[in-house]
Amino acid sequence: MNSPVPPPPSGALQFPGPPGKVRSPVAVIIFSIITLGIYTLYWYYAVFTELKDRTGNGVGGPIGLLLGLCIGIVNIFLLPSEVGNMYAQEGLEKPVTGLTGFWVLIPLIGSIIWFIKVQNALNHRWEASGAI
Repeated sequence: MNSPVPPPPSGALQFPGPPGKVRSPVAVIIFSIITLGIYTLYWYYAVFTELKDRTGNGVGGPIGLLLGLCIGIVNIFLLPSEVGNMYAQEGLEKPVTGLTGFWVLIPLIGSIIWFIKVQNALNHRWEASGAI
């Protein structure tokens, strides 16, 4: 007799999409400064696209870019929220949430901390999923 296989943990995503690209948080910050924020818009597009491809949820790249262009403050809270939701879908504890956006209230250093926290959370998930 075969015993039944137990179901996966509730809320866990069984078939996640491909991992995104591992990026250096320092490089993201430097490129954003050198390009006067233009790289940040590209980064929003790329990261929101990767999250949508991975989870099937979220705003995706075009909407993330549009939000970044029109009302950029939204992405400061939305991006870490979507990253945290990806972790939760995969049955893991959220390393960042929408509240992570409040780091930008600290002049100068807050934005750097925000970029590092968000990109490191992405990198840890992508690396654990086999990205190089």
